[in-house]
Amino acid sequence: MRTKFLTANEAYNYFLNEIRSVGIDFAGTRALFNVGFTIIDPLANRIQNEERQWNLKYAEAEWQWYLSGDRNISKLGEIYGKIPPIWKRMADEDGNVNSNYGWQWQRNNQLDNIIAMLKSNPETRQAAISIYDAKEINDGYYQNDTPCTYAVQFTILNNRLNMSVVMRSNDLWYGFCNDQYCFSELQRYVAMRIDKEVGEYYHFAHNLHLYNNKL
Repeated sequence: MRTKFLTANEAYNYFLNEIRSVGIDFAGTRALFNVGFTIIDPLANRIQNEERQWNLKYAEAEWQWYLSGDRNISKLGEIYGKIPPIWKRMADEDGNVNSNYGWQWQRNNQLDNIIAMLKSNPETRQAAISIYDAKEINDGYYQNDTPCTYAVQFTILNNRLNMSVVMRSNDLWYGFCNDQYCFSELQRYVAMRIDKEVGEYYHFAHNLHLYNNKL
């Protein structure tokens, strides 16, 4: 299995074929387990596969929503012009979601803290942001809104900012396409804040899958 790709689109096309060809039937999906790979140029983050018809306008709206730190889906509607049905299904009665990654990385000032760490100690191994760690395990709506990403970690190597994303579950068709866009934009944002160039992006998913209707 390949482990390095120049662009996100190249990775998407490869794993689309791999899942369809050798994926394992699992819980209404076909899945690959423990998949890790590197994207050499993370800022080449447009998905160009014609079958997918990926929506850059929506991905950018989702990134701006994350950047706002406002976990209410009404904010996404304000930015994008409408609220996608998936977020309506995941939201609680007040319109809040756990899976707004920007809200997660701003909790306890995580984002500003890791930026300060990277500035003060470029060799730090502690510049990690926690996203899913069961913080909301007792919330009544948690079972319908479990963040797919465990953590994001940053490391400066050769004066460039590398990033690693670790996910418990990742739907290739919908999730990976938008997730990689938002996380690579986060990588760009942190690099800008610490005055470094963007390095490589490493992506790990315990379960990388396609739902059966995409097979």
